[in-house]
Amino acid sequence: MELLICFESTHQALYMEKVLKFHNIDFDIIPTPREITSSCGLSIKADDNALDSILRLIEDKNLEILGIYKITKNEGKVLYEKMR
Repeated sequence: MELLICFESTHQALYMEKVLKFHNIDFDIIPTPREITSSCGLSIKADDNALDSILRLIEDKNLEILGIYKITKNEGKVLYEKMR
């Protein structure tokens, strides 16, 4: 399963990108889906097995996030379910 972490600002997303690279956590930085929000243009997509590490880093670095979403597919359609 994949996760999508959405941020309050592009600055926060880019900072998280640096933090994840430093900690060798696999991720992709992608445009934030319009189904979620139009406030920040960038989100981080990562595997759910990195969730605990990502949550710890978000807390340690005091990052402001809009939410963490579980990404699923149903009949070819991508769905986002808010987890936090």
